[in-house]
Amino acid sequence: MKHGIVLLPEHEWKVAAERWRAAEQLGYHHAWTYDHLMWRWLADRQWYGSIPTLTAAATVTNSIGLGMLVATPNFRHPVALAKELVTVDDIASGRLICGLGSGAPGFDASVLGGPDLGAKERADRFEAFVELLDAVLVRGSVTKVSRWYTAAGVDFHPRAGDAPRLPFAVAATGPRGMALAAEFARYWVTSGPPNDFRMRPLREVVPMLRNQVRGVDAACERAGRDPATLNKLFVADAAAGGITSSLAAYEDAAGELAEIGMTDLVVHWPRHDQPYQGDEQVVVDFAEKHLGGE
Repeated sequence: MKHGIVLLPEHEWKVAAERWRAAEQLGYHHAWTYDHLMWRWLADRQWYGSIPTLTAAATVTNSIGLGMLVATPNFRHPVALAKELVTVDDIASGRLICGLGSGAPGFDASVLGGPDLGAKERADRFEAFVELLDAVLVRGSVTKVSRWYTAAGVDFHPRAGDAPRLPFAVAATGPRGMALAAEFARYWVTSGPPNDFRMRPLREVVPMLRNQVRGVDAACERAGRDPATLNKLFVADAAAGGITSSLAAYEDAAGELAEIGMTDLVVHWPRHDQPYQGDEQVVVDFAEKHLGGE
């Protein structure tokens, strides 16, 4: 199993830079930050942009994967996002992972005056979002008009062409999103029950995770893809909490998640208060024991 850590973009860079360096030094395989204009419980506190944060993180690290959780159609346009992604990926020497999600209702959906969409409309929009983002990154020359997006005479450089484009990590719990993950993604992302923040014990979430793994494997098979080629990434501390409450809990969670088919476990850097309150030493101890960290 590979391990990652989420660093909320809440600190001034002189503080945040040390966290990103530490994540790499501890041996984590990838480090992530959230892509929101405002975010949930911290909407009234300082909160920095994900793209500048990842750009800065690329300059203070050398080998760790750098990811965003997750870019959504709530305030992103695929063409503009594509340009930013390839720029950050160039600065990071090919280490960027682009997380993508359909975009839940909330601050990001309403702050720019976007329409109030139902679940089906969000799924329709997400399909258009992922398909256009992939087309721009791979083909470069795109002209496409849909209900959701206009890309008029795009001539995009650099482009992936026949080379692999930067990897997508598609967050999905339903069949349409899983189909997108099977077709376009290197990673499928879940936190368990969608938009559920009750922080229950992992054992209560595992049955749903098993079903989700079966669902995304079936989506791969329908797409003619070997399910083993799709990494399955679990983001902890949302629906399932307590994983970093102790070294033993962290170890037990990693083992249980690996047993049901998860390939990657991502936790949050423990904070002094909620959300994600915890002891930083647990993260350090786990890394030193299992990741070869300093």
